[in-house]
Amino acid sequence: MRTLIDIPEQQINELKSLCQAQGLSRAEIIRRAITSYISQHEKKDIDAFGLWKQKNHKTEDGLKYQKKLRDEW
Repeated sequence: MRTLIDIPEQQINELKSLCQAQGLSRAEIIRRAITSYISQHEKKDIDAFGLWKQKNHKTEDGLKYQKKLRDEW
């Protein structure tokens, strides 16, 4: 996807120097910067307690997990 952003002239100049030094395109440098920013700001730990604390919160639905536990009774 293409997007337009406003970048201050000073940052453009620094970006140009990075591109030349690393032999990468401006787009590639910006993609890498975005990837780095996202990975640094992902919420890695979820506050949970009890049995749910040990579960994978991103892939398992809480209600389905609860029903599965209750079905064992």
